[in-house]
Amino acid sequence: MTDAAAGTPVPPPPSPWERERPARVHVTPARAPLSRERVVEAAFAVLDRQGLDGLSMRQVASELGVAVSALYAHVRSKDDLLELMYTRLFDGFELPEPDPERWREQVRDYARTGRRRLLSHRDMARVSMVHVPFTAELLPHVEALLAIFRTAGLPDRIAAEAGDLISTYIDGFVLEEGMWQDRAARHGGDGGSLASPDWHEMADEMRDYFASLPPADFPHLRALSGLIVTGSSDERFDVGLEIILRGLASYLPDSTASEGQDARQAPSAS
Repeated sequence: MTDAAAGTPVPPPPSPWERERPARVHVTPARAPLSRERVVEAAFAVLDRQGLDGLSMRQVASELGVAVSALYAHVRSKDDLLELMYTRLFDGFELPEPDPERWREQVRDYARTGRRRLLSHRDMARVSMVHVPFTAELLPHVEALLAIFRTAGLPDRIAAEAGDLISTYIDGFVLEEGMWQDRAARHGGDGGSLASPDWHEMADEMRDYFASLPPADFPHLRALSGLIVTGSSDERFDVGLEIILRGLASYLPDSTASEGQDARQAPSAS
């Protein structure tokens, strides 16, 4: 059939079984609104991929697909962003009520948890070392740790230093682990992504080297060559922590009993 006036075919009427469909509309997915939480998450993504030296506000903005200026509605500066990232590590972390009979165990748990949290993101030990934990969000954690030391009976002067001593040990240990990871990544030639060093292989090489030194010049390094380097970072961390705890315990009024308990709990260095 044609339209005589226009000389063009006339479309047929719709069939009785044809369902009426709505017109197809192209919908652009709504972008999640920018928030402080999204900025921090993007910063962690950049940090894990590029390390602290590669973390910049421009890189974070690129990760989010926004202009750099948009970030400043949520963070004041890069230092402010790093502080927010450091604070995020403590989300969900609470110290137990102080128990003078279990204070060493409580500090061990605190230190091991702190190490795991720093290891969860690249270069966080470096971030931790330049951010004091005396913000409103972190002061309760400082208070709780000091409560463990004071409830245990440590003198106030020692308790006041103990928290910083433990934190510095954790930061330094994890910083060393991160440096070895970066070294392994560079030697692997994979563009800087994190790699897991072969600790056992490195430990064997160092032990063999110490054992090969001239005995007349290096008697102690040779004698301790099998102990000075272990194949487990967990073991090294626990031994170092135990040395600190025993030193703190020596300041307790009944230090003899404390030393006896520590001797039973000391990790093996073999």
